[in-house]
Amino acid sequence: MKLDFEYGHGLMSAELPDNTDVFIPGTTVPDPDYIPEDKLEAAYLESLHNPIGMKPLSELAFPGAKVVFIVPDRVKGGEQPTSHRKVSIKLILKELYAAGVKKEDIQFIISNGLHPRAKPEDYKAIFGEELFNEFWYTHQMTSHDSEDPDNMVDLGTTKRGDPVFMNKTVFECDIPILIGHVQGNPYGGYSGGYKHCATGITNWRSIASHHVPEVMHRDDFTPVNGGSLMRHKFNEIGMHMEEKMGHPFFCCDAVLDTKSRQIAIYSGYAKEMMPESWKLADKRTYVHWAEKKYDVLVFGMPQKFHYGDGMGTNPIMMMQALSAQVLRFKRVMSDHCVIICSSICNGYFHDELWPYLREEWEAFQHDHMNILPDMNRLGEYYATNEEYIRKYRFTNAFHPFHGFSMMSCGHIAEMNTSAIYIVGAEEPGIARSMGLKTRATFEEALADAKKKFVGENPNILALPQTFKVAAVHLCMKDPSQDCMDEYGNHPCCG
Repeated sequence: MKLDFEYGHGLMSAELPDNTDVFIPGTTVPDPDYIPEDKLEAAYLESLHNPIGMKPLSELAFPGAKVVFIVPDRVKGGEQPTSHRKVSIKLILKELYAAGVKKEDIQFIISNGLHPRAKPEDYKAIFGEELFNEFWYTHQMTSHDSEDPDNMVDLGTTKRGDPVFMNKTVFECDIPILIGHVQGNPYGGYSGGYKHCATGITNWRSIASHHVPEVMHRDDFTPVNGGSLMRHKFNEIGMHMEEKMGHPFFCCDAVLDTKSRQIAIYSGYAKEMMPESWKLADKRTYVHWAEKKYDVLVFGMPQKFHYGDGMGTNPIMMMQALSAQVLRFKRVMSDHCVIICSSICNGYFHDELWPYLREEWEAFQHDHMNILPDMNRLGEYYATNEEYIRKYRFTNAFHPFHGFSMMSCGHIAEMNTSAIYIVGAEEPGIARSMGLKTRATFEEALADAKKKFVGENPNILALPQTFKVAAVHLCMKDPSQDCMDEYGNHPCCG
């Protein structure tokens, strides 16, 4: 069969055996029904008026209250007129105004964490023209700066000993509102809830307590699930923030479908709300479909996807993208599985966005750096590099420690595959420098994999549109085949 896979700014075709299985999120197995546009407002109001585990905003808000909305960046969540961010914020503002909160006492903070600080066009895309025009010109919209010493507060450590630093504006406000997305995430199962504040409004030292090899290379991290040590750390950090603030976050999270449409809305206290939202999210995200384990996964990556232009060509980011798919699909992979992935791999690092990654990639080629975790000892050296920090703060670049969180994830693909082939690379030496095999075409790569790793009749799973639609965490049709723990439970997916 002939299939097209993402490649650079276009597609690359592959001729695969006719018995190849194909999975496309939201198509092969339909998502749960989303809320029709004409029913969205009612669904939000029902949730906001009946929050889980805490009082509604109509009772929490008061005249003179300082309110801060903590809003995710553009990495996920959709930007359509009816996106969760746009609809929820407008309706919450009405609740606040009705309770006597003044417009001038409201602040919006993009919770970008170590991601690039937002540009004006990012604010417009996230909030829409109406909210942008209402709050941007009065300086009530800003982007989290984890390196601003005057706007970060040290909250000590969790009981586990993890450092917690927090955005000062959020810490000091009366009502902190987390606007989150319950959408499948390879780091801890889902975005939203406590993951949002534990990564979005803190700094690299706190993030270095969980986005590191000793957490990400544990058996409980792969395949992705909601019971990993990383997820527990997110929750502990979020609850520690609440303890020090003296009150909880008010959360408004939406379970989203493949096209980032709202399936359901959940509001309230994250500790009690998250488990409820996950029950429905699991039905969309942990898809019990596969009837066999696969020896070959086939997909492609474009040059530009969720972390930015160059993610599919920058070698460190390529490794993270490959590993994210292993995290999502490990349950359906055989013990000797091979990945075949198209990437233009043309030498474009996008140095303005990731100003440190070219240097880190070159460092990986020397000084006994055999595997990506060997690089971790350089984490603090790069994370405290003043010039890279200045670029994060003032030129919309990623924070230098972000590269180390990517490398920690990036090793997972090597840990869990027999080989990874990059096909169509224009600069194949870059791929080979990361331990990847290179071939000109999918067909050549598959022929080599059959000869060396998977035999003449492998089970092949093709994954078109891997980076074009919101992914799922693919599972075996019989759950007992993929995620049972030592107690006979299925903590990953119900």
